[in-house]
Amino acid sequence: MSRASLEKKPREVAGMFDGVAQRYDLTNDVLSLGQDRIWRVATRKAVGARPGERVLDLAAGTGTSSAEYADQGIDVIPCDFSTGMVEVGKRRRPDLPFVAGDATNLPFADASFDVVTISFGLRNVADTDRALREMLRVTRPGGRLVVCEFSRPTFAPFRALYEVYLGQVLPRVAALVSSNTDAYTYLAESIGTWPDQQRLAVVLQRAGWREVAYRNLSGGIVALHRAVRPS
Repeated sequence: MSRASLEKKPREVAGMFDGVAQRYDLTNDVLSLGQDRIWRVATRKAVGARPGERVLDLAAGTGTSSAEYADQGIDVIPCDFSTGMVEVGKRRRPDLPFVAGDATNLPFADASFDVVTISFGLRNVADTDRALREMLRVTRPGGRLVVCEFSRPTFAPFRALYEVYLGQVLPRVAALVSSNTDAYTYLAESIGTWPDQQRLAVVLQRAGWREVAYRNLSGGIVALHRAVRPS
């Protein structure tokens, strides 16, 4: 669990995301210099969902990633804690079955999904271990988990530049393109206190997931963790 998550109550975090919902996708595109599209494609490939499989897309936001699954014939349920995000998503894609839900207490039956995926949302959950156990509960035996989350660049000089970007550049750019700069100040803080690649792998294993593996994207700015629920 990140220090930033500990300092903010879950409803406060959700409220911040409610406030940026309208321009959330545009802001992400600008702040990531377009890399978010590459990360989304990599996540979708790691999920590897096929028609006939059921996917739970947690921290789905306005449903950008969920729409891509649905357009491929995948049965996808977009779920987000922020009701503001869900409302915007429903207006944009009324065909998608959006659910407002808490990752630490998912409103789904045991073993009801073939794949659970969460992108850039796990570090915002108040209780990471509990959320991962909930994801395990709703995944069928032999089913898969894919976590796409900010991580730690592996090359030290690049890591130093990235830390400057997070601490100084990102908040200023966010002030230009977003109506809620506090949300993006929180973003930078939560990234800085989040476990690196190997430590997150240990957290996944501790929650009961097996066959845990990860690979870096964009030099380790983001890491894709994959795991399997034991049969």
